[in-house]
Amino acid sequence: MSKADLVALAAELERYLGDPYDAESRMSFARVLRGDEREEYPHSFVNQLRRFGVHEYSLPAEQGGRAGNVETGFNLMRIVARRDPTTATALVITNLAFMPVWIAGTDEQKQRLIADFKHGGGLSWGLSERDHGSDLLANETVAEKVDGGYLLTGEKWLIGNATVADKMAVFARTGKRGGPAAHSIFILDKTTAAPDTIEELPGEPLHGLRALDLSGVRLKGAFVPDEWLIGGEGQGLEIALKASQAMRAVISSLALSAVDTTLRVNLDFTENRVLFGGAVSDVPYTRRQLTEAFADLMVADAVSIGASRGLQAAPDQVSVVSSVAKYLLPTLLEKSMAELNTVLGARMFLRGQGHYSMHQKMLRDLLVTNFADGNTVVNLRNLGHQLGGLLNTITSAGPETDARAAERVEVLFGIDRELPVYEPWKQELFSRGLDDVVQAAPDGLLRLRALAAAAKGTERDRLRLAADVAEEILDRVWPLADRAAAYKTSMGRAYAQSPELFDMAKEYCLLHAAAACVHTYVHSHEVLEDPLPSGALLLLQLERLRRQLWPHELITDQSVVDEVMQVLRHLHRENRLFSHWQFPLAERADDL
Repeated sequence: MSKADLVALAAELERYLGDPYDAESRMSFARVLRGDEREEYPHSFVNQLRRFGVHEYSLPAEQGGRAGNVETGFNLMRIVARRDPTTATALVITNLAFMPVWIAGTDEQKQRLIADFKHGGGLSWGLSERDHGSDLLANETVAEKVDGGYLLTGEKWLIGNATVADKMAVFARTGKRGGPAAHSIFILDKTTAAPDTIEELPGEPLHGLRALDLSGVRLKGAFVPDEWLIGGEGQGLEIALKASQAMRAVISSLALSAVDTTLRVNLDFTENRVLFGGAVSDVPYTRRQLTEAFADLMVADAVSIGASRGLQAAPDQVSVVSSVAKYLLPTLLEKSMAELNTVLGARMFLRGQGHYSMHQKMLRDLLVTNFADGNTVVNLRNLGHQLGGLLNTITSAGPETDARAAERVEVLFGIDRELPVYEPWKQELFSRGLDDVVQAAPDGLLRLRALAAAAKGTERDRLRLAADVAEEILDRVWPLADRAAAYKTSMGRAYAQSPELFDMAKEYCLLHAAAACVHTYVHSHEVLEDPLPSGALLLLQLERLRRQLWPHELITDQSVVDEVMQVLRHLHRENRLFSHWQFPLAERADDL
């Protein structure tokens, strides 16, 4: 799908859902908050989105869906989640649960499930268990081979849509011995199973996503025919891990949307609230808080562009980019939300304040992105296991290797570039030391300095300083490689689980994010619409990353903040998504 087609589709969905500030629109904030307070599953919203066909854009076109790429479904979820992350989650669970089938299923399995989804069927992902969490190899649910199929016995818990979905993809043990080849994946049809073989567990009361069905099932010899084994026996772990890579990239859309909405709510307040004779947004400290939250969001947006497009353009590196996104976006944006709490003041604490009540819901809902489909520890461990290879490749790469990385990065971060069709079975569990995003950073810096040389006035100064700051951050790859080598030598086997390794993985995420910001600017600047691109915004994005290394050193002054505020105000007043995509949003009818 071309950039123009995606923008048009997003705008069409926005018009269909209507102005969220209008209580009578299809998916208004008032209706969302009512359902959240009552903890009512959002059946009506999900049904409306199904009628539009949103879920079909995350299902393969070859077997009846509409998807040729992940980016389309990712961005449509942002449109939904800016109104309600609960509804977005409830809708997308079927698509995420379908990922094992997309990766390893037969054409017939895909066609039958997609036809079922298009007629209202749902699928949940029975992966985790109460006593084992992220330790998949310890899962106890078993699949006993019998004539014509398998009998599933065990319990799956904390499963989205476990009760409301009529089918479940189940991760179960088929091997008598433990290990990576001991598990398989099955599609269980709850509507045809014997009544005494399935017990649905009570839904869990939740802090965020209150209206979501998060429950589980207890299986007692539930029968699955041979035809619904996905892939082969013993392939379950590899399939599940590949599916999780896609999920990690997609789930970040919830964090982006939550901050987009709450930043918009804060702007509605600060632009219209008069304090000490002027608008709150004109108070210098408040203005910096707003623009820094915006810069954080745009950092996250740049990282998500590389992660979502990387599923197609660089499937061999998804193990890195998806884990970077899944760790960095929630942790970065939670801090942004905390800053916006202080901007909104007492109103952030009140649940009955109408227009401003969405802030506290988004604050709660954002938290799910920190643990769903792999928590912070899981993703840092995944990066830590690959860190040595990544650092070795980056510090020893020659010109030819760097040139190949630079060529691939043009597709990753050029949002108008055509992507290859998504083929998830090509994803690799380990990147073999490759991360084009960081490896192509020197090329990105050269391009940025060339753009600075061609710019005029303050824009030239902003871009030059942005290039300097980016280079300062990215140059930390050399001492980081030295530290990693020294720790590995001194710690021996303890190095793999050491706090030092986790801290270095966090620092690597900052390098990756800085490179993503530069690449997004240099490869997409020509197709962005006014007021983007902005050298001041890029500079503030990079300063925000730099301050995680040097917390008390500012690079930008008030003039930079004022320029970024102009960009933010422009997007807010023109009613466009706070993103490099700048999707037009539904026309607002309120006077705030």
